[in-house]
Amino acid sequence: MAPTSPAARRSGRRHPLATAALLVVGLLATGGAYALATTSATAETTAASEQLVEEGGKLFAANCASCHGLQAAGTEAGPSLIGVGALAVDFQVGTGRMPMAASGPQAEVKPVQFTQEQIDAMAAWVAELAPGPAVPPERYLAGDGDAAIGAELFRINCAMCHNVAGAGGALTEGKYAPGLAGVDPVHIYGAMATGPQNMPVFNDLNLTPEEKNDIITYLKYVEENPSVGGFDLGSLGPVSEGLFIWIFGLGGLIAVTIWLTAKSN
Repeated sequence: MAPTSPAARRSGRRHPLATAALLVVGLLATGGAYALATTSATAETTAASEQLVEEGGKLFAANCASCHGLQAAGTEAGPSLIGVGALAVDFQVGTGRMPMAASGPQAEVKPVQFTQEQIDAMAAWVAELAPGPAVPPERYLAGDGDAAIGAELFRINCAMCHNVAGAGGALTEGKYAPGLAGVDPVHIYGAMATGPQNMPVFNDLNLTPEEKNDIITYLKYVEENPSVGGFDLGSLGPVSEGLFIWIFGLGGLIAVTIWLTAKSN
């Protein structure tokens, strides 16, 4: 190495490569620290995810495998769950429909038997089996969409079974479309995306996530705002309205007739 000249020492100037060397050292140190932090965070996330899936597998084996099989491939008592995704599990178990209490035309809504953490664990285990619909981000469940667009979409796609006000209705062979008042937005979204039982699947090509949020917004609007026409009679349409007329309208006319006849006598 060549000795530094007295002139260079007196001027205090650094070697031309010193700045570049410092930049390289700084970049290597910063990159190394970032890589270490990222690796640690990823390892922690992976470990937590693996633990969640393992816990979900145990819960599934104890509560669901008798009908769906240990590997969720299905049996004579229950269909395969491979490819249904985490969202289907969240809907079926989160509404109490699963585990079923007894075989029937369709799964009935019951009190939920698991905590949300346990439901998430089973959903994670099922999601590991094959790709399927995932639980959507909160922005698609906010109910802050366009209620007018949601009303139009609901009338076109849903009202023939669920009634235009979401009050539900009867189907064939003992089945029915449930009422939608009081249903959690994630379960409304889950029903549209997974198509449980008699319901068709509305994937993102049929109804985009934004349009699903519009429908949720409409249903919440109907639920929170009273009927502008007065007492809605259950929002069941001409059946309840006709029954009301027959019982109270004609009943009132008969009562008035009897009263007038008795008075004239």
